[in-house]
Amino acid sequence: MIKKLDWYIIKKFIGTFIYAIMIMAVIAGVIDYTEKVKSFVSHKAPFWAILGYFKDFVPYIIALLFALFIFISTIFFTSKLAYKSEIIAFMATGASFNRFLRPYFIGAAFICISFLFINHWVAPLANKSRIDFESKYVNDAINYSDRNVHLRLSPTQYIYVQNYDYIANSGYRFSAEKINGTLLLEKITADRISYDSIKKNWTLYNVVVRKNNGLKEELNLFPEMKISYPFVPKDLYQDEQKLVTLTTPQLNKLIAREELRGKESLNAYYIEKYRRTAQPVAGFILCIIGVCIASRKVRGGSGLHLALGILISAIYMLMLQLSTTFSTKADLNPLIAVWIPNFVFSIVAYVLYRKQVQ
Repeated sequence: MIKKLDWYIIKKFIGTFIYAIMIMAVIAGVIDYTEKVKSFVSHKAPFWAILGYFKDFVPYIIALLFALFIFISTIFFTSKLAYKSEIIAFMATGASFNRFLRPYFIGAAFICISFLFINHWVAPLANKSRIDFESKYVNDAINYSDRNVHLRLSPTQYIYVQNYDYIANSGYRFSAEKINGTLLLEKITADRISYDSIKKNWTLYNVVVRKNNGLKEELNLFPEMKISYPFVPKDLYQDEQKLVTLTTPQLNKLIAREELRGKESLNAYYIEKYRRTAQPVAGFILCIIGVCIASRKVRGGSGLHLALGILISAIYMLMLQLSTTFSTKADLNPLIAVWIPNFVFSIVAYVLYRKQVQ
């Protein structure tokens, strides 16, 4: 049963967490505004659009620094309890450290489950509006696609484009191949291509069509050809910011599509997918570490506990950044990369917990 003392700790804990989020979100918003105010003015961004942008910026910054928020909140609140000798009074009743941990478990579980929902659905929707605003009023327009783009459109069809000019609506050195096993059935090459967004088809210029049928080979030349392909110009540019704008079901569909197209590395996609679950779990683990660190009254008070908490948070974020970089650059399994910091800090949490209960 949840008793009065449990409710007291849960309310104070969640209240401190919300307060920390509000303070950090305001600070982050002010910093972001000072960095982008010139762009707002030069692009003549409407006042209400700017307000909408910062409304969407808050879920983004909260989701980004969630683990830090819950850890610092835990240390700050628990350190105050220890400084006022409230924990000593609680233990003097004969209660164990496990009993003292119970309201933290409940509060942290409630917060972490809420952030699972936010990470998988709410934050992506907010990020979509935020990035749309930045594309319109902050960032320069994208003029060119990636270079030497290969796409797999179906199990037998592959295309290649050297690069695509979005302003001129033209791509260069295009080829499309139909392959059955090791047999090349058809190859179409064109010096230039353009996309008709109304008719949803492609126009190829200076086209060479080569067809193979056993020992028969057919070669045809066309000055112009219209043909439909299941891709559009924007598919030729991979904007990794787009990943954070997709809900998890949408991200799963994108991963399946890119796997079909034969994309060389999808580690960045999987890291984004796994991070959304690993981050709330990290918050729970860091909460336990925070309680174990701050529950003892030490010389230096809350300041020492907060300094130690910030140091541990920095180590966690550095470890996460290193592991994800190894995944995207050195092909480390993305699931392992995302969960390595959680595994390491779980061991730290267990060691600190055992030290408290001894």
